[in-house]
Amino acid sequence: MTDARPERVVDRLVPKKPQGLVVVITGNGKGKTTSAMGMVLRASGHGLRTCIIQFMKGDLYSGEWDGVKLLGGLVELHATGMGFCGLLGNPYSRAEHRASAQAAVELVREKMATGSFDIVVLDEINNALQLKLVDLEQVLQVIAARPVQMHLILTGRNAAPEVIAQADTVSEVCEIKHAYRKEIEPQPGIDY
Repeated sequence: MTDARPERVVDRLVPKKPQGLVVVITGNGKGKTTSAMGMVLRASGHGLRTCIIQFMKGDLYSGEWDGVKLLGGLVELHATGMGFCGLLGNPYSRAEHRASAQAAVELVREKMATGSFDIVVLDEINNALQLKLVDLEQVLQVIAARPVQMHLILTGRNAAPEVIAQADTVSEVCEIKHAYRKEIEPQPGIDY
């Protein structure tokens, strides 16, 4: 059997004026990190280099940790968190969580300053801000210090209005229905 369709020509869009964007993905629905990871996958297809810094994750395995390794070295991931502060019996003190988040902010600054990355993802930074593990001024300073050509993606629930005001693109993930509410356990590859 042969494919009778003619060969398709695929064009590549090239912006007249390339510009880094600040993208905020927030809301109480499932899929904020997943959306950011989708952008990382898409960016990898364009040969863009990405650094992901996870502010809350670090105590339970998540599939993206090994998944990014399959992208051929274009993505660097740092799970700097100590888990979700105050949830699921997390054993670490607020002070330990704050120290970890503060170290992550310093790591963000270092990675942005290298000039090695086209995209920096601050996964769950909105949660870290809401929990006062990082300060609003720190987040706003990171946004302001972003090189003009660098894309910055901030995820997590309850994005601060001041962060939203600095963003170029904001998406809200809204829960309509979630398997968790039916007492279905989180599933690998879908939930983590």
